[in-house]
Amino acid sequence: MLAALSALVATACILASARRLAWAVSPAWLDPQVLFEALEGERLAEWPKLRAAIASCDGARWENDLLGALGAVDEPSRVALVNEQLRELDWRAQRWSRVPRVCASVATSAGFLFACFALLQGAALPGGDVAATVVPALDALAVGIAATSFCIAVHLRAQRAVRERLAATDRLVDRIEGLEGVNTSISKCAPTT
Repeated sequence: MLAALSALVATACILASARRLAWAVSPAWLDPQVLFEALEGERLAEWPKLRAAIASCDGARWENDLLGALGAVDEPSRVALVNEQLRELDWRAQRWSRVPRVCASVATSAGFLFACFALLQGAALPGGDVAATVVPALDALAVGIAATSFCIAVHLRAQRAVRERLAATDRLVDRIEGLEGVNTSISKCAPTT
């Protein structure tokens, strides 16, 4: 029973960490690295078609807002609007950034807590059967440690994904600025964590 309670807490922690990873891997609808690669070499001439295709995508709201910001008429407005979109992407990529670390702590604590309860229950049993005392405690602890390992792995992968995504976005903005013929002093995306 106590191992099942530990598993319940572990499952909640794993699901919350997985949600964080999904937001870190895909904070916007389109992958900026794929768009950057689509604008290389001879394909630069296809930029107007690609821009029209992005504009027709319902899910690409952030991308359309970025393209609209890059198309602003005067330079101060363009810089402000593009920076606003880059901050929006940074916020999207960073949301729930602490959740996997908190979940790792919660899963470990829950595993230890339920293991302690199992040891106390086993100590209260008459006869002193060691296996009946230790095995449920180890089960509860193992489940908590497994969830902790998953949450730590998610945290590390999410950090790397955010860095890669924001760097790809910076390269994409630079490439689009060159295509649009604008030269602005846009601040670069940088992970805030």
